[in-house]
Amino acid sequence: MKNLLLACLGLLTSLVVNSQRLNADIYAGVANYSGDLQGKRLSFSNAGPALGLGLSYNISQKLALRGAASYFKLSGSDASADVDKTDLSFRNLSFKSTVWEAQLALEYTFLDLEERSISPYVFGGIAAFHFNPYAKDFAGNKVFLRSLGTEGQGLSTYPDKALYKNNQFVIPFGGGFKFALNDRTQIGIELGLRKLFTDYLDDVSGTYADSAVLAAARGPQAAAFAFRGREVNATAAYPLEGQIRGNPKNKDWYYSTGIKLSYNLGSMGNGGGSGRRNGTGCPTNIY
Repeated sequence: MKNLLLACLGLLTSLVVNSQRLNADIYAGVANYSGDLQGKRLSFSNAGPALGLGLSYNISQKLALRGAASYFKLSGSDASADVDKTDLSFRNLSFKSTVWEAQLALEYTFLDLEERSISPYVFGGIAAFHFNPYAKDFAGNKVFLRSLGTEGQGLSTYPDKALYKNNQFVIPFGGGFKFALNDRTQIGIELGLRKLFTDYLDDVSGTYADSAVLAAARGPQAAAFAFRGREVNATAAYPLEGQIRGNPKNKDWYYSTGIKLSYNLGSMGNGGGSGRRNGTGCPTNIY
């Protein structure tokens, strides 16, 4: 992921020679996820902060190459999930995770912002992200879940269950509306979606492992965090090996909604700025 981030920022920084086309981008909003502990595809329930910094290069008036480094805070729980409480909420599972993302994407603006002050836009590309889901014990201590192998991942008893990787690729895409505030500054309202290739963003995906096997291999804490129903119901029966713990067919997603501010780094003295046209259609600034 670090190599991708360096490549993204290095590529865009190398374009400073054409600084009239280079923009500094700041993003701020909220992030959420969709998965086994969050039933709705889009929801503001349990939303966390989303922050990003990046650079974008205007290939043309409508097409731009953009790179960004972003931070997201994600969480979900059975207790607050938007699902039928008679479903799998008896698991009493929860997770939190900080996500770091490095993204490189193309952005297309439908209308020429040199002639209009508002336009819809879309973007799509590739990114790498790091995540590490955790939950808290009774004492409030963080317990990172991947190393516990809560579904038997990495155990010889379950050869078809491998430990998932903390660093993975993701496909970012989305869109929004951007507004030209002046020759150098644009502000946008953006929804960004992330298609993942893992179902373990929340550490929940498939079936339960045998609690005795899991406890013997990874310790009693692994078995305790694989099923936490007894924390709310002391008589709850521990699920049998092979019982459904999550749905591996529907991969997890995460997404963000927020405001993106872009500032052109071109020198006004050298004809920088966006080159917006005046009321007669003549450009006020030329590249």
